Amino acid sequence: MTEKNFRTLYRPFGPSIGQTSIPENLINKINNYIDKLIKDEERAKKQNVGKILAGNVSQEFDLDPQFAMKCGWMEFLSRECGHWIKQSTGKKMTKFTLIGSWVVRQFQNEYNPLHYHGGHISGVGYLKVPKSLGGTFQEDKKINNNGEIHLVHGSRQFLSDAIFKIKPKVGNFYYFPNYLLHTVYPFYSENEERRSISFNATIDEDIYDVYK
Repeated sequence: MTEKNFRTLYRPFGPSIGQTSIPENLINKINNYIDKLIKDEERAKKQNVGKILAGNVSQEFDLDPQFAMKCGWMEFLSRECGHWIKQSTGKKMTKFTLIGSWVVRQFQNEYNPLHYHGGHISGVGYLKVPKSLGGTFQEDKKINNNGEIHLVHGSRQFLSDAIFKIKPKVGNFYYFPNYLLHTVYPFYSENEERRSISFNATIDEDIYDVYK
């Protein structure tokens, strides 16, 4: 069975943001991998890279490179990144080097502060999302960012937005340049998990370096 990916390009404030969808079978493979990892306390401790990442969250697991290759994650990232780069620049990407990929387990009141990534290209996608994500203490509150990720660039001015808001949905995946600041807001759902997957990678230097 062939699963089709939808692809959308956003340019809310300059840098382009690419959106695609993670195939359901790939979501299941990665979730099963993480679920098994959680049960193996010794292995989970070794692969928990939270101490070197920005997030104030329960667990952040490094994805084993061999698993990333075997399950098709590497191929997915490279293929979809190539489409985004082609659509954004008109150039064909010929090099894709994965620096690292990791899974974040976020629970009630946890968050990820404003930060940026290394490499050339970064991205985030969603493997699990709480049913009540976005719930708020104030029922009539007009602005509610709970559980969202915000991509930030520049400052808000006339005819110019500075924040691109994303409400997580299982299967949605977003590409963006490494320097794009972003933050993840906490949510207030008890006993529910927000599970995301991210990556950093480098691509062709002559595409990334616009001054060459």
